[in-house]
Amino acid sequence: MKTLQELTLLDKFLFDEAMEDSETYEALLRIILGDEELNLLTQSQTEKEFRTAPWLRSIRVDVFAMDENSTIYNTEMQKEKRDDLIKRSRYYQALIDSSLLAPGEVDFNNIKNTTIIMITPFDMFGLGKYVYAFEYGCTDFPELKLEDGARRIFINTHGKNHEDVSSEFLALMKFIEYNENEETIIESSPNLDKIKARVSQVKASEEVGVKFMQRWEEEAIIRHDAEEKGIEKGTDNTRIESIRNLMKNLKLTAEKAMEALDIPKTDYEKYKSML
Repeated sequence: MKTLQELTLLDKFLFDEAMEDSETYEALLRIILGDEELNLLTQSQTEKEFRTAPWLRSIRVDVFAMDENSTIYNTEMQKEKRDDLIKRSRYYQALIDSSLLAPGEVDFNNIKNTTIIMITPFDMFGLGKYVYAFEYGCTDFPELKLEDGARRIFINTHGKNHEDVSSEFLALMKFIEYNENEETIIESSPNLDKIKARVSQVKASEEVGVKFMQRWEEEAIIRHDAEEKGIEKGTDNTRIESIRNLMKNLKLTAEKAMEALDIPKTDYEKYKSML
């Protein structure tokens, strides 16, 4: 298990926590889209749910916000390679679009423009590019664009066409994956500085540290598939590791760590004896 300090922006937990700050998300979008004039109008939302009906599959998007031109941005951090990501982006597009018109609205021109961005540490299309941007066009006349306001962008942090992107973009790609700067960046980058400062702030937060331990504990318990006795043992082992991590990373006492993890006080002695 990684500690909070070891996480990079490729890890969903850290990405969501960092991008929950609107100024940080705005800085990320400015670098990726190369648009210094981009200004977010709404607070960025993480884990926002979209559902068209109770009985249909819902989605939870990583980060969601709207700019002052009423363009909607959804950015997803996708660390694991899957063969359904393109279709998944299509489904996200559909559910987001379905939420953009009020009931009874008859003019579809009122639907807002959308940009869906998926950041991955692998090349989905195999052409060695950092950025693959898609907008609908005519197959017979490629210069003819549909101009429906929908755009999907896939970012490959391992691109090879360095000459086609800015040094600021290259530095962001390296920071996303390794928490390091790209040495080729020469000019100052207020946008990247803002992202780095937010990541440092998140990692230094005791509240976020506790939240990370609780999230890990919850997911570990859910994954643990065993019989009743095995589940009880697995829960104990998971809690012991969570307590140890809090004590190590946040310098908490055993009692404070157990309190942060909402462990019943009646179990304190039991877990202290297992440390």
